Amino acid sequence: MRFEKRLSDRDAWSIGDGCSAGRVLDLLSTRTVFMVVRECFYGTTRFEDFVARIGTSAPSVSRALKQLESAGVVARTPYQEPGRRARDEYRLTEAGEDLLPVFLSLVQWGDKYLQDGHPPLSFVEADSGRTLSVRVTADPAPETSSDDVEVRVHPA
Repeated sequence: MRFEKRLSDRDAWSIGDGCSAGRVLDLLSTRTVFMVVRECFYGTTRFEDFVARIGTSAPSVSRALKQLESAGVVARTPYQEPGRRARDEYRLTEAGEDLLPVFLSLVQWGDKYLQDGHPPLSFVEADSGRTLSVRVTADPAPETSSDDVEVRVHPA
């Protein structure tokens, strides 16, 4: 990266606590929080399903959901099955949906550098079947929402 002239003397300025990357890391600060976001993209909505699919404790999932809700990443919606008490489902908000490229970027990096060439899943455009990838580009490209993504078992 290059800096504009007024930022070229890096000792003369600091972004400090205003760093957006630092704030995102504070929000997604634990594995459980990030796995809850992953599960939301995968369609998980109910508390007990988050616990089962993430494989962690109910208190950890509860803390993660509260953290994501307070940041406006997920929202609760009440539901009630016949004869049972009312419960909440958790769904991504617009801010949560906007984490899709962040999520896919981390998966893409992990697939390349941590999976020995054998990623477990692939992410494709649902209508065309074309593999999705995340890149830094100056060219405008149409956005893809999570509803347009199909998750497949990666071919061996």
